[in-house]
Amino acid sequence: MKTREVHLAARPKGWPTPEDFAVVEADLTPPEDGEVLVRNLFMSVDPYMRGRMNDAKSYVPPFRLDQVMTGGAVGEVVESRHPGLAEGDVVLHDLGWRELAKGRGKWFRKLEPVEGVPLSAYLGALGMPGLTAYVGLLDIAGMKKGDTVFVSGAAGAVGSLAGQIARQRGAARVIGSAGSAEKVAYLSERLGFDAAFDYKSGKVWNLLAEAAPDGIDVYFDNVGGEHLEAAIDSFNQGGRAALCGAISAYNATEPPAAPRNLISVVGKRLTLKGFIVSDHGDRLADFTADMGAWIRDGKITFEETVYEGVDNAVDAFLSMLGGKNLGKMLVRL
Repeated sequence: MKTREVHLAARPKGWPTPEDFAVVEADLTPPEDGEVLVRNLFMSVDPYMRGRMNDAKSYVPPFRLDQVMTGGAVGEVVESRHPGLAEGDVVLHDLGWRELAKGRGKWFRKLEPVEGVPLSAYLGALGMPGLTAYVGLLDIAGMKKGDTVFVSGAAGAVGSLAGQIARQRGAARVIGSAGSAEKVAYLSERLGFDAAFDYKSGKVWNLLAEAAPDGIDVYFDNVGGEHLEAAIDSFNQGGRAALCGAISAYNATEPPAAPRNLISVVGKRLTLKGFIVSDHGDRLADFTADMGAWIRDGKITFEETVYEGVDNAVDAFLSMLGGKNLGKMLVRL
């Protein structure tokens, strides 16, 4: 058998370019005992993948040069030699960036499709981004009813869900930042944010102060940098931040300046806590029950930006890094 897959051809310096990747045709042997063969239907491209392209120690190993990359994917079993999976089963797994995936049956989680919900949602609202938003907001930041919540990168896969979860859990006010007027309208008019601003239109410090004149209690951070500094300034006493990512610095060639107002963390008794969603698998059942009900009842909605085919996977990834997606960025295979 033949499959087509995306390899990391060179480690990016600063912003990745198409030349840092290669689409390769590879041979694939039939599954052996205990293995399954899966035809991928959708694969995910996510901000964390940029860090894996660097040869640096982190919470996950770096991608290897001239080897296929990995990432979340949903696929259909086309051949099985594993007793727990059968031909036609739909599965979630981490062998994306390829058209066909083969591996041990335990690497694949069988999904039960939800009527009216696309399978791609298991890579977004019902998947890792949704769980990230749920855990970060409720467990890490400890959001309470009546809190004022600020979400940066709020039109993306995680941020758009974090803001909506805050609304469902009784936030007094939800504020979001995004990178265009179109995205600001999406947050305010479709997702129910109380206020939103285009961070490219001025200093985040001033824009947030205008949107939250009475301060904020919770900050869900996807961006870092100037956004984190502005949030520290706007925090009320006892404020809590869930530090999910810092996409503003992912492609920097020099270390970014730290927030210049960290002394306020002391005076305001703030809590800034980083987290990795893979540490919170124990919350999956609660998340699935809550999010499934919210989506089914129309209380939470989501958008997907979809590119077609493995040949366009790199373009999808680069576009996502550049903020061209609304909601979750996906590749349909």
